[in-house]
Amino acid sequence: MVGRGASSGRAESLRRSTRDRLGALGVRPSRDLGQNFLVDSRYLDVVEEAAELSPSDIVVEVGGGLGVLSARLAARVEHLHVIELDRALAAALEEALAPFGNATVHLGDAVKVELAALEPVPHKLVANLPYGIAATVLLKAIEELPQADLWVAMVQREVADRLAAPPGSRTYGATSMLAQLSCEVCVHRRVPRSAFHPAPRVESAIVALRRRRPAPSPAVRELVHAAFAHRRKTLAGSLALAPGAAPGVRERARSALAAIGLPADARAERLAPQELEELADRLGETRSADGAEAGR
Repeated sequence: MVGRGASSGRAESLRRSTRDRLGALGVRPSRDLGQNFLVDSRYLDVVEEAAELSPSDIVVEVGGGLGVLSARLAARVEHLHVIELDRALAAALEEALAPFGNATVHLGDAVKVELAALEPVPHKLVANLPYGIAATVLLKAIEELPQADLWVAMVQREVADRLAAPPGSRTYGATSMLAQLSCEVCVHRRVPRSAFHPAPRVESAIVALRRRRPAPSPAVRELVHAAFAHRRKTLAGSLALAPGAAPGVRERARSALAAIGLPADARAERLAPQELEELADRLGETRSADGAEAGR
């Protein structure tokens, strides 16, 4: 077991190394790109453990940065895809991965990259995600990688809390419901600001999402966004305000809510994911293409 002093020494060594490497590259961390480099190896240990890595894993990492996490992942898995937007970090990332023949670096915007087109196709995502795109990337990966079963990511604490929020809570919203329609979400560990360089203004958390069913269909995703678009309105009222709303949707939604045992004037944040699924069915939607096929 590594003692506290040795662990602290490893953390300080990584912090110095990160500063030196950034300085050698002439790179100043960009707030616009959400560049906060993890410099406390203790939390890299936690991420690695939570990812349940095996030699047969195909993993995608978003925001490879200097390759500190990338090198750990590449040493443990069959293949690693690393997506990095900042071309100024490409040389450092390639250097970190040079000892491994099982890693592919993709320079580009993860929000625009077609994840299902990566070869071999990933079935896990493990990353220290840039704050500004964290929720977007996780929901995109759930949708685009139907064979993926585990996502482990360092994200802003607010995003982690929102992903895991229970129905009726202040932070429960469209992001919560979309994640929980497919996955069991767990906030694995809080991470202090001091674990990063530069230190962000907010705390972070390691969040784990484990798939339990297929992603919702486009129609259901649209229903979720419309239901939460006007939080001060009732769910039925919010649906009626959606662009292109069908005539009579307010009345149909009120009737559907009553039919599943909820108040006709319930707000979206009251519904658990499974209740939203039932509402979608009663409104004539299908939860997912996979689910529709399975039901035939």
